[in-house]
Amino acid sequence: MDGGNCSSLTDFIFLGITNNPGMKATLFTMFLVIYLINLFANFGMIILIRMNSQLNTPMYFFLSHLSFCDLCYSTAIGPKMLVDLLAKNTSIPFVGCALQFLVFCTFADSECLLLAVMAFDRYKAISNPLLYTVNMSSRVCFLLMAGVYVLATADALIHTTLTFRLCFCGSKEINHFFCDLPPLYLLSCSNTEINELALFTFFGFIELSTILGVLISYCYIILSVLKVHSAEGRFKAFSTCTSHLTAVAIFQGTILFMYFRPSSSYSLDQDKMTSLFYTLVIPMLNPLIYSLRNKDVKETLKKIKIKRWF
Repeated sequence: MDGGNCSSLTDFIFLGITNNPGMKATLFTMFLVIYLINLFANFGMIILIRMNSQLNTPMYFFLSHLSFCDLCYSTAIGPKMLVDLLAKNTSIPFVGCALQFLVFCTFADSECLLLAVMAFDRYKAISNPLLYTVNMSSRVCFLLMAGVYVLATADALIHTTLTFRLCFCGSKEINHFFCDLPPLYLLSCSNTEINELALFTFFGFIELSTILGVLISYCYIILSVLKVHSAEGRFKAFSTCTSHLTAVAIFQGTILFMYFRPSSSYSLDQDKMTSLFYTLVIPMLNPLIYSLRNKDVKETLKKIKIKRWF
């Protein structure tokens, strides 16, 4: 490695989603609408939960943090991507690239872990509803969220430190619309085996623990639901989990496809489309999934509409 060349790099240039000038205005409009819905829906979900005392339960506490994570990691990427669709200068400073990835990785990891915590919360609510508020007290919820953010931040710091200590002595054009690991590894003239091992080990641990946590929680949930004698009771108990299961399937399926498929099948153009889905579309879908399939949220929205009408 040439230390001088490594230290001389001050910025990267995003090649973006497309090079077709005719497509850029259309894509800008479409993704701007998606991002604005994302902001409105997630901010609305957080405010709705905070302002309504009936939603002051562990489930909605975690749901508000899910919306917060969606807001943070989509905002780390969305505004810059939108600007680059119209701007001629699509560069990002080296430090800015590192900061963008750090924020994205922190809150994407947080969402992975939070989905497992929410599955555990559903298990506690269904298996023993009378002791639910005792088992999931404010202190327990706070400790669980603190653990989520600490683990996610530690993982993000590891990957950020390892990635931005690499030597980038060739091209500085990133064939992507944000600073993600695979395109950065392709630019580096250093050996990235340690980075790839760290990605597989640390992020793999987060993914594995999340998926196992969800699966184990739902095994216990199913056993608890089967003990309910009435069909109506079983349906009501399990219906509270459908929104969470939908969110887990969409998010985890996309992440697994993105980061844990064989390297021989990587395609940067395909990765861009997948990245667009989990950085902008999924954060927009989560609050919609939970609000459309959640009776308490819909009733709260109806009350607000009635009050405003009067």
